[in-house]
Amino acid sequence: MDLYSFVKTLHIVSATILFGTGIGIANFMFFGSRSPVPVERAFAARMTVKADFLFTLPSVIVQPLSGAWLVWQGGFLWSDYWLVVTYGLYLLAALCWVPVVFIQIRMKSMLEAHAHGEAIDEAAYDRLFRRWFALGWPAFGGLVVIFWLMVTKPTW
Repeated sequence: MDLYSFVKTLHIVSATILFGTGIGIANFMFFGSRSPVPVERAFAARMTVKADFLFTLPSVIVQPLSGAWLVWQGGFLWSDYWLVVTYGLYLLAALCWVPVVFIQIRMKSMLEAHAHGEAIDEAAYDRLFRRWFALGWPAFGGLVVIFWLMVTKPTW
């Protein structure tokens, strides 16, 4: 396999991991946090944070590096409209994801304390959860459009 094909494969696999684990993590956290059992809620939050660092973070790093290399080696113009839109959508997703990481860590801490018998402010947790949920949608939508742009490379 030539280097371009290797990097392109890495880019596609990384994008798939980013998108797939994003959906999986969101699903796990969404339903896990709805459990009436504090230990289950804490477990869901703990695994969500762990999965974000094990899977999402490396993909977030690989994507722009491999993407930039593919643009450079693939003969694309950095200013191609579909690429410019991709840059903006990726930035949007990243700007949503960074606060989500901190929200998840805070939610995990609250739920672990609750699992150990401490009282938590459920209203504060619910506010964090709503912010976490709301920030996920623009990131998800942006990644869907990025996939479409990568496949179609429209020439508008």
